[in-house]
Order: sequence, then C-alpha cells, then structure tokens
Amino acid sequence: MDIPLHQRIRDFESRIRRWKQVRFGPSSTHVFASRRSSSIEPRSSAVPRLNVGAPLPPRTSPLPRRAMANGQIPRRPLPELPTPISSVSSPSPSSNDEALDRRVAEIKSQSGRIVIMNVVYQASKDNLKRIGELGSGTCGVVYKARFDLTGTIMAVKQMAMTSVAEERRRVVMDLDVVLRSHDCPHIVRCYGCFISDYEVHICMELMATCLDKLSKRVQDGFPEDILGKMAVSIIKALDYLKVHQNIIHRDVKPSNILLDLNGTVKLCDFGIAGRLVDSLVRTHTAGCSAYMSPERLDPTHNYDIRADIWSVGISLVELARGENPYHGCSTEFEMLSRIVSESPPRLTIEEGFSSAFCDFVSLCLTKEVERRPKYRELLMHEWIVRYENANVDVAGWYQVVVQNSSN
Repeated sequence: MDIPLHQRIRDFESRIRRWKQVRFGPSSTHVFASRRSSSIEPRSSAVPRLNVGAPLPPRTSPLPRRAMANGQIPRRPLPELPTPISSVSSPSPSSNDEALDRRVAEIKSQSGRIVIMNVVYQASKDNLKRIGELGSGTCGVVYKARFDLTGTIMAVKQMAMTSVAEERRRVVMDLDVVLRSHDCPHIVRCYGCFISDYEVHICMELMATCLDKLSKRVQDGFPEDILGKMAVSIIKALDYLKVHQNIIHRDVKPSNILLDLNGTVKLCDFGIAGRLVDSLVRTHTAGCSAYMSPERLDPTHNYDIRADIWSVGISLVELARGENPYHGCSTEFEMLSRIVSESPPRLTIEEGFSSAFCDFVSLCLTKEVERRPKYRELLMHEWIVRYENANVDVAGWYQVVVQNSSN
C-alpha cells in the first residue's frame, strides 16, 4: 500500500531534524503558532486586552515549592535519537585531545623548515615578504608572498591556532596531509610552515585559480576534453589519499580544485578530511551540502571513499553546464530533500556530451552506494583512459579564457 504524500513529507522532515541534531548537536526549537497562508486574510487579533483595574495574578511558580527546593523540577523528555555508529567506536575525547596535542608538537618541530627544489632552508616568518591578499574564508586568509632566501613566490595560508579542539584539528589535518603528499603531482605542494601557539602560516605553491572562479569566466561550461584531463587528476589525487594516507577528502568541490599556468590540476584544502577505519569513515563532519552524497545525510550510517566519488560527479555536472544542479534551491532543506528523494543529476548526449562522459558521470552519481564504483574502477573507465593518454592543451585553453573574459 502506498504511503500518503503528506506522511512521506513528515517522515522525511523528521529524518532531516534527527540528522541535524546528531551532526550539529541539539538546538532550540522555535514554534510559530500563527502561521497562515499568504492568500488568507488574517483574522481579528486574538490577543486579550489588558484590564487595568483587574488584580495582578500571583507571582508564584506553577510548580510546587517543595519540588523546586529539592531540585526536582520536571523536565520534558527529549526525543530519542538514533545513536551513530561512530559514537560507539570512537575514542574518548581525552585520548583524541592527547593525540592532537602530540601531532601539534610534531608539526611544531618542523616549523621554519622550508624545502624548495629539494634544498632545505631554515627560516623564520620574517623571510616571508607579503605582496597582497589572494582570498579569505572562515578558516583564515591566503596571501601572496615572496620567500626572500630564494625569491620564490608562494601562496601562504594563515590560520589561527585557537584553543578550540575542533578548529585545531582542522588546521593540523590540513597541514598534515599536504606535508605528507610531497610526492603526489595531483595535490598542491607544501614548502613548509611557520607555526606558533597562536597561528600557523602554511607555505604552498602558487596556483593560477580554482575551478569555481574559472567557471564564472566560462560562458557555457568547460569543454569535455578539458574536463577529461581534470577528472584524471582529481581521481588520481583521491586514490593517492586513500592508498598512501588512508583518508577521505570529504569536501571535494570546484573551489577546492586548483589550476596552475601550466594546465596542471591539483586538489587542496584537507581540513575536514577523515581517517578511514576498515575502509570506513566513523566520524561525521560538516561539508558543503550541494556536493554531499545521499549516504552522508544519514547520521546512523558510516560511509567510505565513494562519498567523494559522488562529489566528483556533482562537480563535473556543474563545470560541464556552468551551474550546480541544485542551484535553484531556496533553502538547505529543499536541497537536502532533492538529494535524498530525487533521481541524481545526469548529462545527456543531446547536450553534446559523449556517451562515455555521460556514463562516467552516471556511475559517479549512482545513488545506491553499494553499486557506485571506487577509484580503481573509475581509473579503468573508457572516458578516463581516453583523456589520461590524450594530448589536451589545458594551459592554452585557460589563457584564451582569461583573455576573452578580460576584454
């Protein structure tokens, strides 16, 4: 028997509320008693008039004084939430904090060690000559600087080292991943860092732009051959993280994919990357909702690297068409509803894309996670193999885009 539509909507709203409570913690719930349709005129005011001559009500609590004195104030029972698997098997907060402190100490021991072209320089933050700001966000500021011992131009990410454990963990994770990825050509290179008790400056190679900004310069989406070369780099970067560091990125999106003047595509921003345990992620953390896979929206489920593959698929659709498939959503709830309840986005041959590209995106956006392929399967896909070996002038295309958008 079919479940009525109104009941399905209620059930879905309940799932979203449980997801937000588990993911962000409990928050106060505001109930608006006077909701009405905008097409209906409001009724006459139901607010009682104040009778000036009437005696004031007694200023006593509706609870028995004895109960208040004994601290036995009745509380409304909280709704029972499903317990995430991660909360059962996760280490205690104290052990997490101790591990974090140890890792901070290890990274501090490398502060001032800058490696450029396999040459090690012992330097101080004063050796960074600031040129100008490149961008800013919730995690800090990125500025352009010259390293005066070599003249190397760098992008320096400046972030605060606060006492908040979660923020410190994000800084440490980002720095930890890039320091360990120096041998991967598909991950942005880190020269080193300067770290104190209050802030950290991460010295990175200077890239030309991110794909999010570049997409705004392109009128009708990226050409398929350009996307093919980019997809090869992205999948290889994610596969490297899984094989060599046993982590999942968790925030794959165009703004975290960078391009340099040589046409090389690299992945960046690993602040919310997660460690894999038995190939699964057992912790839930925030990311960008528009790129989240359906299984990540269920707080009771663990997930694996295939959550990042979904994000790759959404990013490819966005870059191919010039807009995110969920750009028309007016609220986050509407967006989450569409991700969970609607068929996933698709590219079509009628839009001018090859059947191989359409099939690749369809595989990335397979809603049933058990049927969604992993990195090694995708690296053997016809579309990836084609562009891994193809000679595509990404640098030349980028220069034309910049020139045309500047006129």
